[in-house]
Amino acid sequence: MSDECYKVSVTWMQGREGWAQAPDVRERLLVSAPPEFGGQPGTWSPESLLVLSAAGCYLSTFLFFVEREGLTLIGYHADAEGRLERVPGTGFRFAEIIIRPMVMVESEEGVAVARRLLEKAERACIVANSLKTPVRVEAQVEAMAPLLNG
Repeated sequence: MSDECYKVSVTWMQGREGWAQAPDVRERLLVSAPPEFGGQPGTWSPESLLVLSAAGCYLSTFLFFVEREGLTLIGYHADAEGRLERVPGTGFRFAEIIIRPMVMVESEEGVAVARRLLEKAERACIVANSLKTPVRVEAQVEAMAPLLNG
């Protein structure tokens, strides 16, 4: 794979709000500082988007390994949080990002495979590997029979 480049642009609108867009994305996104820093409630903040980037990258990396391994996935859901800390003389930074995926597979044999793939995804996640902030994954995996339609 050659070196890839991902481009975005942001345009100020009013107050602490702006539009974010990317050349290959149809919809633009309203972004603002978080409310605790004077931004508008109900909009995406760069801080939320950073946590989302880590969680979304982890998901897509895990799904890559799931597909390659041929694991039957019943479900996946992850909650993620980023905790800020104040650094004297500098301001704020993320102390850590925690991703808590819950993975459902169809068999007990799949549980061990899913755990192994979760660990591979944690090591291979591009966004997490690019951050100075530690990204911790606290995963749960359960075997679950697929739902039958009918």
